[in-house]
Amino acid sequence: MDSVKEQIEKLKKEKNAVILAHYYVPGEVQEIADEIGDSFYLSKKAKESDADILVFAGVSFMGESAKILNPAKKVLLPVPEADCPMAHMADAERIARMREQYDDLAVVCYINSTASLKTLADVCVTSSNAVKIVKALPNQNIYFLPDGNLAAYVAEQVPQKNVICNDGFCPVHKKITPNDVLKAKEFHPNALFLVHPECTKDVLALADFIGSTSEIISFAERSTAEEFLIGTETGVFREIHLRCPGRALYPVMEGQCCEGMKMITAESVLSCLQQESGEVTLEENIRCSAAHALDEMLRLARA
Repeated sequence: MDSVKEQIEKLKKEKNAVILAHYYVPGEVQEIADEIGDSFYLSKKAKESDADILVFAGVSFMGESAKILNPAKKVLLPVPEADCPMAHMADAERIARMREQYDDLAVVCYINSTASLKTLADVCVTSSNAVKIVKALPNQNIYFLPDGNLAAYVAEQVPQKNVICNDGFCPVHKKITPNDVLKAKEFHPNALFLVHPECTKDVLALADFIGSTSEIISFAERSTAEEFLIGTETGVFREIHLRCPGRALYPVMEGQCCEGMKMITAESVLSCLQQESGEVTLEENIRCSAAHALDEMLRLARA
């Protein structure tokens, strides 16, 4: 009997399929992926792929984004119920009120959001390009949703704009507190603290480096430091260990795990490919409206 990995490789060839995996999924899933990355990287790779089937090892908004950018391709989610709570933490009524209240408003939507929310945005962003894109927008007033912590970080980096913050949050990043960081630093005084901007402002103030998932990994790879305290989902440890063997990595606290991402297994990827289950479908009017915001992100990110 072939192993799970061998069966997946055969099915990928038979069906012209590729597996896209986020850094936060378990290591066994990253190991079988064709592309591993953060949301921005995977968005680009989904659009560039010539595969007929995209298997997105990630949470539901990622599969939706891949379908929005690739309407002719079959996009499959190994675990369709794997979700991101923050992706739902904004609403159409408040967006409408903001547009009425502020002239010259751009609604900037973090890619960690539902397709429905993307339809209401002028542009999408990721944590790796949010500052660049907000700077590039001609608008003075920016309503940034759904993540309030990333919005606050962008506001600090782009003080010339009026960035209005929504109140959404990532449960994994929000639960990291300054006290947790200071305790961890006591145990690991020589470790550099690398943190994601989805954490709160008081946690970011303690950081040696602030960046997206991919930027944290790249910083660790470039650094001469031997120890790192990691302020994001611990799924990144695998990639850092691959690029920087011998470096010591520590979480700030226990439980830095995204429950949705950890639902995905190699077996669920195999089952998904065998049955072509978990297909992402979107109404065409929603897909087209959301595509504008994602296409605008890709255009501004290239500029």
